[in-house]
This record gives sequence, structure tokens and C-alpha cells, in this order.
Amino acid sequence: MPASSTCRSALLGLIAACTALTTPAFAASPATQDYQARVARVLRATPLIDGHNDWPETLREREGDKRWTIDLTDLSKSPEAYNTDIGRLRKGMVGGQFWSVYVSANLPGKQQVEETLEQIDLVKTIVARYPETFALARTAADVRRAHAAGKIASMIGVEGGGQIDGNLSILRTYAALGAGYLTLTHSRTIEWADSATDNPQHDGLTPFGEQIVAELNRLGMLVDLSHVSEATMRDALRVTKAPVIYSHSGARAVDDHPRNVSDETLKLVAANGGVVMVNYALPYVSDAYRRWAADSAAEKTRLNAPPFGGLDIGQPEKAAADYATWLKAHPAPRVTLAEVADHIDHIAKVAGVDHVGLGSDFDGVGNQLPEGLEDVSTYPALLAELMRRGWSDADAAKLAGGNVLRVMERAEQVAKTLQSTGQPTGK
Repeated sequence: MPASSTCRSALLGLIAACTALTTPAFAASPATQDYQARVARVLRATPLIDGHNDWPETLREREGDKRWTIDLTDLSKSPEAYNTDIGRLRKGMVGGQFWSVYVSANLPGKQQVEETLEQIDLVKTIVARYPETFALARTAADVRRAHAAGKIASMIGVEGGGQIDGNLSILRTYAALGAGYLTLTHSRTIEWADSATDNPQHDGLTPFGEQIVAELNRLGMLVDLSHVSEATMRDALRVTKAPVIYSHSGARAVDDHPRNVSDETLKLVAANGGVVMVNYALPYVSDAYRRWAADSAAEKTRLNAPPFGGLDIGQPEKAAADYATWLKAHPAPRVTLAEVADHIDHIAKVAGVDHVGLGSDFDGVGNQLPEGLEDVSTYPALLAELMRRGWSDADAAKLAGGNVLRVMERAEQVAKTLQSTGQPTGK
């Protein structure tokens, strides 16, 4: 080889080596970059709206009085792992969020009301502290205005019918304070509605429960059917005059958890015009994980069941060691972003692409989240996965926020009609 060619080859090799050192290992391929660009275009035009985030309740639980003043810009390095902060919301291109004002369903009714009011106040305080980032929103038009201004539309969801303490006046007060939906039950069956995760008492809704749905319609608050039994779902769908939402649920055909929605009910949701916003919590995403979690809980009970049972009763260290041995032999199944996409695909197939949305449950399930969906920065990755599966930009926009905006607009129209012709329902 001539000397000049040898020098040229050496120079090219040096350039290649330098390029390898300076190019990030995670650099996106042209195809990936195209998905990223498509997602960015979609989310610039359509606000990405998550149906359920428990950040306010988690701040209250972990920070106590500091929740009113803590810097919310970056909580990624907090000793307590948060899924949400302002920096990651921006990275995730979030355009709107229903903040859950959850309180425990195990509390007495009056205490639930008091703590709900505190939670609503916390959401409003966060918005007031960061006006460059957040804007309160109650209507679809409010959401669009906030998004156009580069802000995150902040809506409020009351996560449990027990939080009205059986009193329609309290429900109306929540509406006046800006609450956008009521989840009819949480984990427990209440006086007027059956929960999905408690023994049924009413075969769905009682007559008073039906009054609640009617008053939600009149107020323009969305009827949220996450957490309720299938009978309650069907009763509410029969009674409501406005489209419903499931703020954070999945497809029961993919994961047979009672919190999820059967194909038969998905078809009723489509006929109603509603939307199922898909949850990320591992037991509701993966049937394998759901079964493993049940086995894990059973093993803990087998080892250390108070007060009389359990192989290791009265020996907490031995119980912990024996459980660690069981866990090594029975590791938790992996759950990934792709499995959340499976739920979305299934709901779109059964109910139609107009009836599916996103409802992460961030900061409400600890670290029980799929790989790739660990925090609020990851929404674009989920949309990109669906685009890889063939979803169009138009359909991705419906999923991201278009569907729930349509539901909100229709609920507002129904409320306007009802308010012009009817009086409040009961006291």
C-alpha cells in the first residue's frame, strides 16, 4: 500500500475512534428520531392530559407542613422517590393533569371531607406558587388556553364517593371549588355504590347513587368509574346523560383484575361516548404480576400471620429471611411499557380509538410501575411505542388528550341543558 494511502487510512481510523468517543451510546436512530419528532408535533398541537396523578396526596403524606413550601422544581434526587416534579412534567410534554385529591376511604366521613378540602387547597396553592408552569382549569376551553400559553392545565379529581359523606351539598361545594370529576367509590363499598375491591352490598348503585350520577351530570362534573364494581359501572352507564371516564383503569381481557374493564363494558363505554384512561400500576397491567403479588402476600401470611398462625410467628427476623429465600426462588415478573401499550391497543380495538386515554396513577403506587414508565417524563416514549405499532398522528392525538377533551365538552353541554331545565338533586 502506498505511504499516502497508509496515512489516509490511519487518519480515518483516528476520526472514527474520536467519533465513537464523543457520540452518546444512547443516540437515537433516524427511525427513533422520526417518532420523537412526530410525538413532539402531536403534543405541541394537542395537550397531553393524564387522568390521574396522586402527587398532592403523596406530598401531604411525606412532607407534612413542608408541602406548602417545598421546592417542586426537581424532586428526582429526593430521599423519597417521587414520580412527579416540574422539570420532569416539562420533559414529558404534559399539557394537562387531573390532580387526585384522594383521602383514605377508611376515615370517618367528616374527616374525609376535611382532608379533601385540604387537598383541594394544596392543588390551588401549588398552581399559585408556580404561575409560569400551572394554570387552574375546569373546562375544555380552559385546558386549551393553558396549553396555548405553554402552561400545564391543572384540574381536580375527587377520588372516592365517601369523600362527599353522603351529602349532595358537599358535592356541589367541591364543584364550586373547581373539582372536575368524582370517582364513585375507592377501595371500599360505600352506602350507595359497590367497589370493585370489596364485597358488594347493592348490586351496583342504590337509588341515592343514581341521584349522585344525575347531580354530577347537572354540575358538569365527570362520572369516574375507576375503582367501582362492574355492576356499578353498568348502572352508572345506564343512568348518566353525559359521557363517563375511567380516570385510571385497564382492559380486563389483558389483565383479569376487577379494577379493569371487561370487553362487554368497553362496548357500553363506546356507546356512551366515554373514555378509559389506561393505568400504569403493575397489578392492573400484568396478569402475571397480579398473580405473583397474590402469591407473595400469601407467603408472607403463611410465614407470619398474627396472632396465632404462621410458621415463623413471633420471629420477625426469621420470617424476613424465609421470605427473602422465597423471593429469590419466585422473583417478580418483569412488566414493561409495551404491556401498557397492549392495554391501549386492546381498548382501541374493542371500543374504538375515540374511547381510550392515559391515566398513569403516578405517585399513587410507589415503585410499582413498568420499566420505561417510571415517571412523568416518559409519556413521549409510550406514544412513540404506539406509533411503532402503526398508530397515526391523528390517533395518537386522540389518545393523548383529544378524547378526554371531547368528553369534557360534551359533559359541559349536558350540564348547560340540565341547568336550564332542572333544579339541584336533593340536599
